[in-house]
Amino acid sequence: MRRRWLMLALGTGAQTAACAFVYGIPYLAPALRDTAHLTLPQIGLLIACPTAGLVAALVAWGAAADRYGERVVIATGLGGAAALLALAAGPVGAGGGRAALGALLVLAGAAGASVYSASGRLVMGWFSPKERGLAMGIRQTATPLGMGAAALAMPLLAAGSGVRGAFAFLAAVCGIVACLVALFAADPVRPRAAPGAAPAANPYRGSAALWRIHGAGALLVVPQFTAGAFALVLLVDTRGWSAVGAGRLIAVAQVLGACSRIAAGRWSDRVGSRLRPMRRLAAATAVVVAATALTSAFPSPLTAAALVLAVGVTASTNGLSFTATAERAGPAWSGRALGVHNTGQNLTAAVVPPLSAALISACGYWPALAAASVVACGAAALVPVDAAHAQAVVSSVP
Repeated sequence: MRRRWLMLALGTGAQTAACAFVYGIPYLAPALRDTAHLTLPQIGLLIACPTAGLVAALVAWGAAADRYGERVVIATGLGGAAALLALAAGPVGAGGGRAALGALLVLAGAAGASVYSASGRLVMGWFSPKERGLAMGIRQTATPLGMGAAALAMPLLAAGSGVRGAFAFLAAVCGIVACLVALFAADPVRPRAAPGAAPAANPYRGSAALWRIHGAGALLVVPQFTAGAFALVLLVDTRGWSAVGAGRLIAVAQVLGACSRIAAGRWSDRVGSRLRPMRRLAAATAVVVAATALTSAFPSPLTAAALVLAVGVTASTNGLSFTATAERAGPAWSGRALGVHNTGQNLTAAVVPPLSAALISACGYWPALAAASVVACGAAALVPVDAAHAQAVVSSVP
C-alpha cells in the first residue's frame, strides 16, 4: 500500500519539526552568549528546558494517543508547540529574560511530546515486520535531520534577525506540519483481542531484556548529546570557526547521522535482529567519541572531521532501540513500553547538556567527550545478548 509511505513521511516530518526546536537551542549558544550575556552553564539549562517539558508530558500524551488516536494527538500537540514558540519569539519570551523564556520552552517541549508519543506508533502500525527496521530507521532520521536543519538555520537567523527571528521560524515550521498532519494523516488499524482471550502477558516479568534495552538506549543518549549539543561551540572556541560556518558543518554531520539510522535499520531487517547491530554500533560509538576527545585535547584540522564522524555515528542506534522495544513488548504492551523508553532517553537528554556544560567549563571539552565514550562502553555491555525469544518479531505492533 502506497499510503503507508505517506504516513511515514508525515510521521517523520512531525518528528523533524519537533526535534528542530527541542534540540535546536544549542545552535543559538553563541548568540545567547554574546547578546544575552549568558554563561555556558546558563545556556545549558535553557538547552535542557524543552526536553524537561517533553519528559514530563510523554505518559499523558501516550494515554491520549491510546484513547483518541495518533492523528489528533500529533496535530494538537504540535500546533500548541507552534503557539508557544511564537510567544517565545515575542517580548514575553526572548525579550522577557531567562526565566520567562525557559518557562515557554518547557511548555513547548511538553506540547511537542505528543509527537514523540504518537508518531512512532503511527509509522510502525502501517509497516510489516520485514520492513519495520527500515521504516523506523527512516522515521528516526527525524532527530539528526531536525538538528541539522536547526544547525543550518539557527545561526543564520540569529545573525540576521536575532534570537526572536530564530524562534519565529521554529514556530512557523511546527504550525505548517501540524496542519499537514491534521489534513492527511490516518491512524493505523489496531488489532482487537478475541472475545474471552486471556490478557497479554507482562513482558517485563521473568526477563530483564526490556529493561536492559531501555537502559542501553538511555546511556547512548549521553555520547549523542555531548557530541551534538556542543560541537558548534567547540569549533568556535577551539578552532576559531564562525558560528555560521560551524553550523553548516554540523548540518552535514546530522545528514550523516540520518543516513546511519537508515543503514542501521536496513541492516537489522537483513540479519533479523535489532540487538546485534545495536551492540556493535554502541561499541563503535565508544571508539569514535574517544577519538574525538583526543582531537579536542590537541586541536587540529582533524577536530572537525572527528566531530562530523562522532555526530553521525552516535545517532545510529536510536531507531534500533525503539524497534527492539516495540517488538519485544508486543502489540498489547508496545505503547507503554515505548513510553518508558522515550522517558528514559529524554530524561537523559535533559540532564546531559547542563552536566556536560558544567564539566566543559571546569575541565575543557575533551574530558566531557572522554566521559561520554566510557558511558557508550557501558551501553554496549548492557545491550542484551541475542536469544531466540529476545528478538522474536511480532506480527503486528500498533
